[in-house]
Amino acid sequence: MREHPQNQINVWMPGSTIGILGGGQLGRMMILEGRKMGYRFVTLDPSPDCPGGQAADRHITAGFEDVEAARLLAEESDLITYEFENAEDTVVEMLESSASLPQGSRLLRLTRHRIREKRALEGAGIPVAPYRKVTDPGVFREAVNSLGFPCVLKTTTGGYDGKGQWVFRSWGEVEAFHGPEPEREYILEKWVPFVKEISVIVARSVRGEVKAFPPAWNTHRRQILHQSVVPAPVEPSVLERADALARRVAEKLDVVGLIAVEMFLLEDGTLYVNELAPRPHNSGHYTFEACVTSQFEQHIRALCGLPLGSTRLLTPAVMINILGEDTEQFQRRMTDLPPEVKVHWYGKMENRPGRKMGHLTVLGSTLEEALATAERLQGTLPIMNRGVEFSR
Repeated sequence: MREHPQNQINVWMPGSTIGILGGGQLGRMMILEGRKMGYRFVTLDPSPDCPGGQAADRHITAGFEDVEAARLLAEESDLITYEFENAEDTVVEMLESSASLPQGSRLLRLTRHRIREKRALEGAGIPVAPYRKVTDPGVFREAVNSLGFPCVLKTTTGGYDGKGQWVFRSWGEVEAFHGPEPEREYILEKWVPFVKEISVIVARSVRGEVKAFPPAWNTHRRQILHQSVVPAPVEPSVLERADALARRVAEKLDVVGLIAVEMFLLEDGTLYVNELAPRPHNSGHYTFEACVTSQFEQHIRALCGLPLGSTRLLTPAVMINILGEDTEQFQRRMTDLPPEVKVHWYGKMENRPGRKMGHLTVLGSTLEEALATAERLQGTLPIMNRGVEFSR
């Protein structure tokens, strides 16, 4: 480590060890990029053969609530980051007080709880969909009556890829719902009639430098991200406003590292921020091949005090997730993939329906070319045959 001469910030040079709380595919890809830069890595995760642990210099097998294991992670690391939100507050706060955790605990505490996140965004003047806090069935019915149909009930913590979410379109569906559970906190959101979901990955360094990656258009299947298309096929003015809104989130919330800002685009051009993720994000995987700097390298640069890399888009791209139910058939067809398709495999040992096992990125000299290649694959590969419409 050395101190930057101008503002006395810590600069962690190659050779330093980065500890990662979590050992999933995001940690794995962070390690693969960081190794090229000369950094070493220690991961902490309950699975002894997790994707990140396979690539790390050292892996600590322990639960995320294990304070002593977290202390060991701090002892063996020069600085620490996290690759997911659902870490215990006590563990993260301990790491912040006893080690270098550039991202801090405040942003993680906000983004891992949907109501705290909405209130923080509102406080920063960021537009969000109308919502109500729900604590019991009576409050739930009052909230439905206030917001109207359709509406979405979500657990305030723990939900991802559609887990812990219920959509209601009528009072009949409300009456048939066995919940919400008493003494548990939920959020009810008004359904936003969006025409596209857009996400922007923003990096803000310990120096305060901010750079955003090109906005991606995301489509989901069964509430799991299926594909991201870059550049997002929307009006240039929408791209500019999405970029500005994401940068505003990063600056207002004092982000350090990466934050993914998911937005709903309405037909009239209005943008609502839906969710935040203070880490590398699935919708930013396209940056590996399509940008000068990947989101994973950028995250490391931001935390270590290095100048942020260029986020310039080199080539249009379509990123597509590979799920557990697709794995066997997909691997049989890998030899048939065209040369402009890049495959990333995460090294997970167990296939489960809905589990992200890898992703592929389709490149093209134009967006139309990338979309056309993806469309030609439809029907021949299982991941391309989920009823996806390729919109230009």
